[in-house]
Amino acid sequence: MGASESKLVFKQGIFRLSEEKNIPANDPYWTGFWELPESVEDVFSLFSPSDIRRTRDAALQNLETLILAVTSRLNILKNHPSFPDPELAPDRDALNCIRILTRLLPYIYEAEDLSDWEDRFFWGARRRKTRQAQVASEVLFDESRDKEIDTANPGDDEYEEVKPLAEEVIDTLTDLLFFTGFTVPALPTVKSKVSYSIWQSGVGCKTFIGSNRELESNRCEVLRLLLTMTSKSMYMSSSILPVQGVKAITYIATCPDKQVVLSVLCSLLNTTMKYNTASWRMPYDHVVWKDPKQSLVIYSLQFLLVVLLYPIPEDGRGAVPKNYYRHFFGRLHRPEDFQFLAEGMAKLLNQPMQATSSYLPGSQQSVRWAPEIIMLFWEALQCNKRFRSFIIDTDRAHDFVIFCLFYAITNKTDSSKQGLVRMSVFVLQTLSVEPNFGKNLNKRFDAQDTLPPTIRLTNFRGTYADYLINSIYTLLTGNNTTLEAIYPALLAIINNIAPYVRNVSTTSSSKLLQLFTSMSSPSFLLANETNHTLLQSLLESLNAMIEHQFSSRSQSLFVWRCLTRIGNTNLIYAILKSRKRFEALRAFTLESGQEEIERTARRRKEILSGNGENVTSPARAGSSDSGLRSPQSRSSTLSDVPEEDSTFTIGADDSDDETETELTPDPSSPSLHASRTPSVTSEVDNSVPVQLRGMSERARGKMPVGQMSFSRQNSTTSLNSHSAFSRNGSSFCPTPQWIETWLPDLPLHTILSLIQAMSPSLPSSGSSRNNSGSQNSSVHDFISAIPSFKEHPLLQPILHEPSPPLTHSFEWTPLSLGWYESLLWASIFASEMVVGSRAKAAGTAGAVGVWNTTHIRLFQVQQGDAEGPSLMRPMGAVDAVGNNIVQRIGGLGLGGRKASGTRPVTTSPRSGGT
Repeated sequence: MGASESKLVFKQGIFRLSEEKNIPANDPYWTGFWELPESVEDVFSLFSPSDIRRTRDAALQNLETLILAVTSRLNILKNHPSFPDPELAPDRDALNCIRILTRLLPYIYEAEDLSDWEDRFFWGARRRKTRQAQVASEVLFDESRDKEIDTANPGDDEYEEVKPLAEEVIDTLTDLLFFTGFTVPALPTVKSKVSYSIWQSGVGCKTFIGSNRELESNRCEVLRLLLTMTSKSMYMSSSILPVQGVKAITYIATCPDKQVVLSVLCSLLNTTMKYNTASWRMPYDHVVWKDPKQSLVIYSLQFLLVVLLYPIPEDGRGAVPKNYYRHFFGRLHRPEDFQFLAEGMAKLLNQPMQATSSYLPGSQQSVRWAPEIIMLFWEALQCNKRFRSFIIDTDRAHDFVIFCLFYAITNKTDSSKQGLVRMSVFVLQTLSVEPNFGKNLNKRFDAQDTLPPTIRLTNFRGTYADYLINSIYTLLTGNNTTLEAIYPALLAIINNIAPYVRNVSTTSSSKLLQLFTSMSSPSFLLANETNHTLLQSLLESLNAMIEHQFSSRSQSLFVWRCLTRIGNTNLIYAILKSRKRFEALRAFTLESGQEEIERTARRRKEILSGNGENVTSPARAGSSDSGLRSPQSRSSTLSDVPEEDSTFTIGADDSDDETETELTPDPSSPSLHASRTPSVTSEVDNSVPVQLRGMSERARGKMPVGQMSFSRQNSTTSLNSHSAFSRNGSSFCPTPQWIETWLPDLPLHTILSLIQAMSPSLPSSGSSRNNSGSQNSSVHDFISAIPSFKEHPLLQPILHEPSPPLTHSFEWTPLSLGWYESLLWASIFASEMVVGSRAKAAGTAGAVGVWNTTHIRLFQVQQGDAEGPSLMRPMGAVDAVGNNIVQRIGGLGLGGRKASGTRPVTTSPRSGGT
């Protein structure tokens, strides 16, 4: 039978599946499902979604029989002593059974009304005929609904108790991952058909067992079905998923067989880490051919993450079962294994950075699974304390800080990649809780000029801590409302490293003071009822930098410019220059804040009308245009803070000519490489849990003599003033009583004591414009003398007994778990979405669109417009010419790979997407 004829017969059989009711289980018709298809494309193109839904809704009995037929045939083939034999037990039959199941399951999962049937059919207790009874009756396959008997009849010896159908299929697929001649080569030392040999050298194995393209292709098919069986997650809401869980993942993750778990874990891990992105290649080679190993790497990494990330749900019947994959991943301890993992992850994360810096745009195809690698790195940090210590103590943390900042800053304006941005920030927060991480950030960052332009700082000279602070400032001050949910996490990073960073540069000090300026403005504080917590977190960071690193002596050779002091003298001087801002914050009242907002509105109106052209804001002269938005308030941003000419003077520095001119460049330009991620939006994407703050710290010690009181009376305000803050549908209305609940607790004691003790000695700036050289000398002398104030009566109690460092850890909740799972499955869906020849150009070669057109509930999918024509993706009248050129290039003998010039599918991103 020819290929075209077999496709026609197969399609006719599919029509019969929905048109004829109750096809007998022993009908030879069922064999066509594993004998006729020639490839995975045949199954997915001929077995259309409408065919599956029609069968599911009109002939469920036939769908049951089909599933039982292919699962039974797959199990028989696996147990056949000659498998895989082309004549007796062909591997093509097994592959077609796997493909049929992969095609059917998503359409069963999407049907909510079939959930009870699904639970009974796949997970219910079963009895079936013994092997002897099957041979005696010569049935076509050893399992069908009409061959089962009532479980209440225990006396029939022809039947035996068996595992639920889903468990049997999972066990069969697990064995097939290590089946000699099917997924692993024949080994002289292994006699069993199922060898559980680790695929690749690395963790747990030092010897490569060998492989070929056919074996790797079979592994992809098996892994794809395992991913499909666990993809029930996609058809559950993010609030239900962490609580209810998925039975298939629970069964896999709780497997008690150590050999099975370690073989699967190490095979998937090593396959991913050993992928070589740095091998020699021609520019634009990805246009001509695909890398066959990419599919295996992607499926291996995705299935590994599915089982590693999965939290076993509590059933209320005792102790929660253990996730053995996560357990053994957390027990890795050999330094060479950590070295292998760190180098593999760094290699894969670094490749997109190199691609964006290429002199030939688009000549290198970026690794598309960087988000999954960041997930894997985050999981390793969380479940393996030894790995976390290894990363930090060997300074490899510096590399991963750069990676996380690259993916966060480069993608901050891409609404379809906000999940990646947020996850990158949370990884940094996880690292920052370790004291050694903060201490190691004090090393000088000399390789900044080698970074991609999107994250490179102009004229940067400083430490890794300076670079991190400047990058966080960039994320905080971008006009991007989708980042509001991670403001607390960004400030928590600064707070966690604050007690350990030394010699903060002038630029970093300026950025921190600019953040304080914006966060202490009335328009920001009165925008909603939680913004003051962000200000409190920033003040705690400034206090920690002062109390723990006021001044100290260098104990190492890390000293430059002939300086021996490594305290935060630059920050202290910047605070003293901005002292009026802190004093004004202590005197803040609701009435003064509202008056200032109204005055600002009038000033802007005058400027827009042309009457205020000469009105300038001394606070913002020379500073970057801060665009930090108030979370949950679209009407008020931190760029709206020119409130300087009132009692609440935020921006009145003593010397405007000394304003910092080294500003962070705008890295908001989009990534140079095309995104494979479609517009997928998580239900909880805009509800990423605000991180729980560390225990609040009030002023420590006794109040110095003469210090202003924290308690005072606020004057009442008019109703008109109140109405100004309930605009845009917001129901929040600030009151004097509300301000009294948080303003007295702001940790201003340390800073105000510092100002009171040191401001009298601050050099005068009155003659700076006439004698700049003398002024600079006076400033230098004052900064050099800052350590001498350590014994000042106002500072001595604070500096000798600093408050304990606060730790702001990432807090896992059902909400955050739901977001995390949706982020993973959205990434899996996106990698499988672009199919056929277009998948090669999108970097997802091997995808077949398993979940396309199904009703996903975990996140939202929006298909956008296709890209326009380009040299590598011709369209319309030039299609034939373009395809011919590409095919000619592919036929030049460059490895004998096949060429294709089909353009990829592109999608328009959607706001708030993952």
